[in-house]
Formats: sequence, C-alpha cells, structure tokens
Amino acid sequence: MAKVDVKMPEEFLPKISRLGDQTDTIIPKVLQAGGEVVLAKVKSNLQAAVGKGIKAKTRSTGELVSALGVTTAKQDRNGNYNIKIGFAEPRSDGGSNAKIANILEHGKHGQPAKPFLKPAKSASKEQCEEAMKSKLEEEISKL
Repeated sequence: MAKVDVKMPEEFLPKISRLGDQTDTIIPKVLQAGGEVVLAKVKSNLQAAVGKGIKAKTRSTGELVSALGVTTAKQDRNGNYNIKIGFAEPRSDGGSNAKIANILEHGKHGQPAKPFLKPAKSASKEQCEEAMKSKLEEEISKL
C-alpha cells in the first residue's frame, strides 16, 4: 500500500491553528465575500443582456434582475459549505425566473443566446478568490 505525506507550508500552519473552533463562523463569511463578487458580475452581465439586440420593443420588467441574489452559506450532509447564486421564485405572474434566465443564457428557436452566467463565472474567478483570501486574512487577524 502506498503512503503519502502532505506537508502544509510553514506560514499556513499557524494561521490554521488560530482558527480553532471559529471555523464554522469564519467559513460562511469568507464564502459570502466571494459570492458577492460573483453576484455583482452576474447582475452586470444580466443587465447588459436583457433587452439588447432585439428587433421588437423590449417587454423587460426588470423582475429577472431584481430576483437575482446569493444565498447564505449552508453546510451540506458531507460537511462542505456552499452558497448559491440564483433567482428567487416564482415571478409575480406565476412564471419561472429560472426558465427565463435559461432561455436568455442558451437561446431558443428564433432567439439567439445571450450568455451572462458563464462569462461572469470566468471573469470573476480571480476577483472572487482574492476577496475570499482577503476576508479570511481579516477574520484570522481578529482572533
């Protein structure tokens, strides 16, 4: 049987040891900081995509943009923390915001795709990681 030893960088070990029992309160704050960065980029991309490049007058109500949000960090049954960026449901007319967002993202017959989610994910990855690192450093320094 193979054996693997993983060694943490020397400067990382003291930081982790200072977390102690505060991990469950710090992790959600760190994830929330990263989620807010991604949410801002998704919202910006969505506002740019809605009602643009169409021949007919737009019927946009702004409801899709206002329904966009980020959840609080929750722990799953495996012990992992997750946050989600998505749309509140249902719409005021009883329809689905997720359905409209999917059509906007991928298009449909006669309506070209106007991706806003995938580009936001790619464009905000580094900023998200930096925001989470910064928040983690801030929380560790408070201990």
